[in-house]
Parts: sequence; structure tokens; C-alpha cells
Amino acid sequence: MAARSIASLTISFGLVAIPVKLYSATQSSSAISFNLLHKKDGSRLKQQYICIKEGVVVERDEIVKGYEFAKDQYVIFSPDELKALEEAASHAVDITEFVPVSVVDPVYFDKAYYLAPDKGGAKPYSLLTQALRETGLSAIGRWAARGKQYIVMLRPIEDGLVMQQLLYADEVRSIKELDIPKAEVRDSELQLARKLVEQGASDAFDPGAYSDEVKARIQAAIDKKVAGQEITLAEPPPTEGAKVIDLMEALRASLEKAPARGKRVEAARAPARSTEPERAPARALEPQRKPARAVEQERAPARKTARKK
Repeated sequence: MAARSIASLTISFGLVAIPVKLYSATQSSSAISFNLLHKKDGSRLKQQYICIKEGVVVERDEIVKGYEFAKDQYVIFSPDELKALEEAASHAVDITEFVPVSVVDPVYFDKAYYLAPDKGGAKPYSLLTQALRETGLSAIGRWAARGKQYIVMLRPIEDGLVMQQLLYADEVRSIKELDIPKAEVRDSELQLARKLVEQGASDAFDPGAYSDEVKARIQAAIDKKVAGQEITLAEPPPTEGAKVIDLMEALRASLEKAPARGKRVEAARAPARSTEPERAPARALEPQRKPARAVEQERAPARKTARKK
């Protein structure tokens, strides 16, 4: 089934306008959902809004939106007032700057979209894509949709562009808010941990190697229920208290248990740092032995001199 465009946009690249089509880069995983039923007769339940003060059901046409500025004190906004506050939908992505892809922490990544050239935009689209790929940069811009304004990042991916919607700074919590204690790590522990990481390293990430096992388990249980079969519930494993383990022994056991990957990520791996002074190779410390023929040639002149005397 061919992908269906959800919008048409124009990328402003300097004085160059690039018409593009917008496509969703992700799709719903078709999560299994359950409905709320009346236990007595199995009928569906309907959600209702109850007025806390009067205790009566309030219909939707009697509901308004309000903002609580103090305890139980609200300011009311009409639908027209809220509509006027929304950002007007923009069909343009205005590029404001270019930054390396690596400087944008993935914690800021939100929803992703694919961009494809629209009619007459193939050449400038390819030009921008190739320029970003060769410079290793991404384009940061603004885009307005659904009454909101978004920060977006355009980056090359395979043969095209992906538009990554970003979160604002106030939407991302700082890790400094966490009380993370500092602990000293010994060199021997670090070396074993590095080996464990390297042993499980791969050259690329294959998302197809992972599947939603919980979803499959739930679907299997639903199929059995529909077929009239009983479900046998497995007993949960007994919970044990926290065990004090030896870190070095745990690392060694992990190395023995973990299977080695076929490929290693050499480029992304930093060279190991050692606190011990570098030692010269064993061969460099041994005296170099000369071939027997070279020794004879060195001795020959000495013999001739002795005969002349």
C-alpha cells in the first residue's frame, strides 16, 4: 500500500523554496485495548461528566473550559477566545540555523515525519539533502500546525529527509534534578565492563530483531478466550531481597554468559586508557641478531688485515 501524504509544505532554504509533501514516519502499533463493561450483564459503560456541586449529569453542550488560577477559582474561556489564541497553521518550514546532528540530544526528539519532494521540488530537495549529508549538519526551523508552533530538525536519512519534531527546553527535565551519587570505579572493574560492552557490540541497530512479546502474549490469551479455552495463570516468581554481590565476580560471570557478537563497532569505540606506563614490546628489548652471512662479511676484512701483517 502506497504511503499517503498528510500535508504539503514549503521549506525556506535561504531564498530557495522547496515544495515538499509530509508523511508520517511512524504508525500505530495497534495496541490491544479493552472496553469497560458492566460486570453484572457484560454491557458497555458510557462515560459521563458529573457536576461536583449539584451532583447531576452535565451534557456536552453545557461544558465550558476554564483555567484554575487559584484553589477552586477559574477564569472561563469561550471557544472563540481559545481559537483566537491558537497559532495559525503554516504551510512553511522556515530554517533558522544549521547545527551538527550530534549536538541535539535525542531526549529532545518527539514525533518524526518523512519529507518527499513535491511537484517541481526534486532538484532543490536533492541539493539540500546532499548539502546536509556532506557537511554533517542538520537544519533547525519552525513549523506551525494544529494551533501550535513547533521546533523541527531536518536531517538526511538514506535517500531523503526526515523532519524531527523537537521538544522545547521547558518540556525536558534536567538530569541535574536527580540526586545521583558519585562512586569510584577501579581500573580492573572498568576493564571488565568495557569487555562486556564490546562483546555485545554490533555494527548497526536492527529494530526488526525486537518484537512486542507482551502484546503477543495478550493476543494469544484473547484467542484462547474466544475459542472457549481456559487460561492457566503462571505463578509469579518469588521476590527476594536485595543481594549483596561482588561486582568483579558479576562482571566475570556476565562475560562468560554473554555470547559474542559477530561484528564489533571499532569506529565508535574510544581507545582504552591505562594508568600503567607503556611498556615496549618484548622483541624490542632483546638484542637484534644479525644473519650469519652478515657476520662473516664483517669478519672478512679483519682476516685480510691480519694476513698482511
